[in-house]
Amino acid sequence: MTLSPRLPAPIADYALIGDCETAALISREGSIDWLCWPRFDSPACFAALLGDSGNGRFLLRPTSAQARATRTYLDGALALKTHWTTPDGEAEVIDFMPLRDSKSDLIRIVRGLRGAVPFCAELVLRFDYGRSIPWINRLEDGALRAIAGPDCVVLRAPARLEPHGFTHCGELVVHAGEEVAFQLAWAPSHLPPPAFEPPRPALDQTLAWWRAWSGRCRAAGPYTELVRRSLITLKALTYAPTGGIVAAPTASLPEDPGGERNWDYRYCWLRDATFTLLALMNAGYYEEAAAWRDWLFRAAAGDPAQAQIMYGLAGERRLPEWSAPWLAGYGGARPVRIGNAASAQLQLDVFGEVMDCLFQARCGGLPAHGVDWSLQHALLHRLDAVWREPDAGIWEVRGPLRHFTSSKALVWAAYDRAVKAVERFGVRGDLAHLRAQREAVRADILAHGFDERLGAFVQAYGGRALDASVLLLPLVGFIDAHDPRMRATVAAIERGLMRDGLVLRYDTGATDDGLRGGEGAFLPCSFWLADNYILAGRLGEARALFERLAGLACNDVGLMSEEFDVRGGRFLGNFPQALSHIALVNTAFNLARHDKPAEQRAQARAPAPAAQPAPPGPILPAGLKP
Repeated sequence: MTLSPRLPAPIADYALIGDCETAALISREGSIDWLCWPRFDSPACFAALLGDSGNGRFLLRPTSAQARATRTYLDGALALKTHWTTPDGEAEVIDFMPLRDSKSDLIRIVRGLRGAVPFCAELVLRFDYGRSIPWINRLEDGALRAIAGPDCVVLRAPARLEPHGFTHCGELVVHAGEEVAFQLAWAPSHLPPPAFEPPRPALDQTLAWWRAWSGRCRAAGPYTELVRRSLITLKALTYAPTGGIVAAPTASLPEDPGGERNWDYRYCWLRDATFTLLALMNAGYYEEAAAWRDWLFRAAAGDPAQAQIMYGLAGERRLPEWSAPWLAGYGGARPVRIGNAASAQLQLDVFGEVMDCLFQARCGGLPAHGVDWSLQHALLHRLDAVWREPDAGIWEVRGPLRHFTSSKALVWAAYDRAVKAVERFGVRGDLAHLRAQREAVRADILAHGFDERLGAFVQAYGGRALDASVLLLPLVGFIDAHDPRMRATVAAIERGLMRDGLVLRYDTGATDDGLRGGEGAFLPCSFWLADNYILAGRLGEARALFERLAGLACNDVGLMSEEFDVRGGRFLGNFPQALSHIALVNTAFNLARHDKPAEQRAQARAPAPAAQPAPPGPILPAGLKP
């Protein structure tokens, strides 16, 4: 007997495994409902997450309807252990993906703990986002091989899975002390079927690699384990061949239940550049920080007039957006979008994010890139020509272009970092021009981005709508958090954009963003508010908000989505979301530094040997504060 758990499962019910080139989502019920092979941005071969079981999944769970599951990641690693308790006994399933070699593997080890536990397996392979039914045959060793176009997936199972229509099903009983394994492997279809390695040594090697990696994480006081798990997640979202970090491994998980705010996040955003770099350097991962910095440089290289807000895993520029009408959408949320048309938008904040990231890399002690200043100089020349234009803003609105206050603040940051690069590092630049541009942008923001009647910085020039992105103003160093204008802005956001203690990006009813419906609280913005509290000396409120976020917005295995529905108590948006985890890491380190005595904080900021660079300063503009 096979069981068919309800689809889709709540987003919070999913856990992540991966091999640093792609990732799979596994539900609490033991169903792999999302996997793109061979890369994060490849077409999915399991797409039940955005449709139903007929769009592809791999279910492995006890047959008993009374089976109950608890799960955890094995300590320090990206290997998921699900402990099943049934009327007949207990068993555990360990899901993991070994680090990539010539092929990509997904292994599910089942181990009997007590009694005898009947398990069922159900395999539905569909390539091209659940659309293409593959040709399946059985190899001489009994393994199943599925082929469609360029893809080949082979399953070796301890029980024979028989076809039932286009589904393959089987059952087995696992007794106490027994251990069996299901192994999936992907390889190009024009090559011989991939060979399998023994599952237990593969697990041991995978655990050893992850534990060695996560063991390098710097302590973050009481939040060290939260930080370590978030860093493991961030590493899992890194495309190892290039160093690019995807915003999320999923596409079209809705920000509005049943609505149209569904986007493909399997790309790399420049918006996240500095936050990502600081999170990695804060935690001591300078090799990964350098790889990200180098990815950023390669992606942004070229004519500055063609700079984009996001790129593919290797810096690809063409990310055409289209919809998959054969998929019903998560919870009926349609259209199901693949690709992302926002890649063609003008967002002025990109210039600031690139300039800031490269500056922070210098401050953090990363070896200077041979030609990074020439690229920055070209970006600044382009910025001179376009900074007074309206743009789509940091939130990629699909409504009218506007003069967004946060975009202008990042323009200011671009010139500010250029000034400081000339002053501190001796790079060549027209200091008088850069200072004049910086001051012109600052005057423009203060004249048009602050509404005297509202007493707050606003979303866009000429409007009175609030926007949580202005919380970035103190974080990038534009204004002191103690400034009365910023204190009033934080108070206005607390009154107007907070829902049950979490922060919305903006009021969708008051902003023409070109879309229908609303959305949940945006988790990174809530962490940014905590950072503002820290800068303003409101440490108790910062700690309370951080701990509320860690308790409410992290699921049982420590993963966060992009947004949280405070009314429905559920995760929204693509999952797990890199920026949410990055924000958690940075805020945790900010809090941890302030928990130390003053002499320890001074020591943490003191220069360190070249092999172990000092961690960045306490808030986003690392290196800008003494």
